[in-house]
Amino acid sequence: MNSSVNTAIVDIGIGGMTCASCVSRVERALKKVPGVTEASVNIATESARITFAPAEQMEAQLRRAVRNAGYEPRTEAQMEAHDDAAPWAGFAPVAVGLLLSAPLVLPMVGDLFGRHWMLPAWVQFLLATPVQFVLGARFYKAGWHSLKALTGNMDLLVAIGTTAGWALSTWLWLTAPSGALVHLYFEGSAVVVTLVLLGKWLEARAKRQATSAIRALHALQPDVAHWVGLDGEVDVPIAEVLVGDRLVVKPGERIPVDGTVTEGRTQVDESMLTGESVPAAREVGDKLTGGAINGDGRIVMQVSAVGSETVLSRIIRLVEDAQAAKAPIQRMVDQVSAVFVPVVMALALLTLLGWWWGAAVPFETATIHAVAVLVIACPCALGLATPAAIMAGTGVAARFGILIKDAQALELAHKVDTVVFDKTGTLTVGRPRLTSLVTVPGASEQALLHIAASLQSGSEHPLGRAVVAAAQEQALVLDAPENMRSVPGRGTEGEVGGAHYLLGSQRWMEELGVDLGALASQAQALQSQGSAVSALAERQGERVALRALLAFGDEPKPGAKEALQALRARGIKVVMLSGDNRGAAEAMALRLGLNPQDGEVIAEVLPGEKAAKIAALKASGKVVAMVGDGINDAPALAAADVGLAMGDGTDVAMHAAGITLMRGDLSLVVAALDISDRTVAKIRQNLFWAFAYNVAGIPLAALGFLNPVVAGAAMAMSSVSVMSNALLLKRWRPKKAAIV
Repeated sequence: MNSSVNTAIVDIGIGGMTCASCVSRVERALKKVPGVTEASVNIATESARITFAPAEQMEAQLRRAVRNAGYEPRTEAQMEAHDDAAPWAGFAPVAVGLLLSAPLVLPMVGDLFGRHWMLPAWVQFLLATPVQFVLGARFYKAGWHSLKALTGNMDLLVAIGTTAGWALSTWLWLTAPSGALVHLYFEGSAVVVTLVLLGKWLEARAKRQATSAIRALHALQPDVAHWVGLDGEVDVPIAEVLVGDRLVVKPGERIPVDGTVTEGRTQVDESMLTGESVPAAREVGDKLTGGAINGDGRIVMQVSAVGSETVLSRIIRLVEDAQAAKAPIQRMVDQVSAVFVPVVMALALLTLLGWWWGAAVPFETATIHAVAVLVIACPCALGLATPAAIMAGTGVAARFGILIKDAQALELAHKVDTVVFDKTGTLTVGRPRLTSLVTVPGASEQALLHIAASLQSGSEHPLGRAVVAAAQEQALVLDAPENMRSVPGRGTEGEVGGAHYLLGSQRWMEELGVDLGALASQAQALQSQGSAVSALAERQGERVALRALLAFGDEPKPGAKEALQALRARGIKVVMLSGDNRGAAEAMALRLGLNPQDGEVIAEVLPGEKAAKIAALKASGKVVAMVGDGINDAPALAAADVGLAMGDGTDVAMHAAGITLMRGDLSLVVAALDISDRTVAKIRQNLFWAFAYNVAGIPLAALGFLNPVVAGAAMAMSSVSVMSNALLLKRWRPKKAAIV
């Protein structure tokens, strides 16, 4: 259970739901519990996510509300047992139904070959009755709860329809003259019950396949870790591992939790976490991610995160959140489902009266037509259409390092027509180096590098680290700066050696009135070559005097140019967003294949202005995706229609984004938009077929063209076809460029 100061969230497994009407009913029951602010039920995952104000015994009250609504609240252990069930689990009732129904169907087969194998009425009764009332007991139970709640669901339709067929057959048999041969409909009721059970079993099996991604992620964490204690190496349960512990990881074992290598070297396979198929080398000081497979080296690691704070746990949480969430399109389906069953029951009654009174056919014939309407109209497929596709889509995306945080991001991503990229660390490698230091005449280059590096000695900014690295290459001993102050979006100032210095952007220097003098032409030349140029100045009373220019160079990220071309091939406009001066930004853009003349470069943007630039693009009618990796990208990621955070970036960026890419490979941006397209296409296909079954089936049944057996088969297959169509997404693979 997750909680904050004012609200808490809990997920509860629910058994016994059969259609979209059940979803609406459970949600209404949960929302009636005092303190509940939101309840979202997902029939595909058979679970509910409830947001509520924390209160004593709240979870117990929620579970009781589910039970009172006629459904079974499941514990976490029951959910896991259900998900891990064997492929043939639950088939026994279906097998019994098939065995008892087969003799009833045999006469229908014989008629095709001119044979009359009609069973005696009492034999038909003995075969059909246990199917109707023993195997079909679940329909009566759920249908009764539905009636008590003054709602309708699939079970009620099946119970009423098959009972009508069984009762009509029993009445015809018992009232027939002695020795008379009458046509009975026991095979209709028995076969419909059996087919519905078969359809539900196939549907449950398909659901387990759809949730396989979650189970595979859970299986990545080992149960035991080799802890290095006072008495040497000891095997302990993973739940006992603490941050700061030292663990041994042997060749071929899974890394138990997140940490850092302290001894040894190896290679790790992180393919199940990031989709990266090539093992990555790890040495002392390198980070390790729990769930990855250790290569052929024995290593010792120090634990940095355990439990819910590990990368693997965050991945599982993101995938579970996406699969539990309800897509916007699903709300329309829920509204339709709420009135669907009452409308169908009214249509069945009209069918009965129309045939009996209007067409003057025998009552039993009119009843069979009404039964066919009830059976074919069950809204199972309608409820499964959207969540089944979302489960399959988010699951397969996670296998390739694309974590979709919510269903809304998945549904919106296929509409994106503009993708905005942050430059540093996203389109570029993000490790700039100091390429040039130009001093004013008479100044010492080494002395000014010492001052600049001392100012940046505690900085985490990429340019600051580049200055420090350049000083270290020259073995300069840095001083600790005093009175340091960071000026957001501009630079840093502080005292080194008793003098006050400022190091930052040219824009800042212009604001301070610093004259570049003879170095102005050199600054322009460096910018035209693609360098980002900063200035070092010294404050002298009221005057600020230039001391040096520092030029930084970065390299385009491998595959970035190809990824941008792939987006263009999809008809998507690409834009680079940069805080660099326009000359440097446009020079890098040209290296990436972007055209500044077409508005594909937005330069000289302060960190706080990024979100405003995204908002301006949205205001012009664009559907915008933002791709970034830094803390200063978080507001822009949140402002975009769809935010995509690079997983090798910061936690803040990942939290703000709807989609997280677990590798820095930009072709995953293309892959994320592609899986969104495929998933939304599956949702639309599923909804079309779910509605088509009913739109075409109900009139055919009402007009007498479908008997209950055919209607039952069509209804059962509608759910199976929707699940099967969604599961085709599991075959999706990113383009080769995305899984280098």
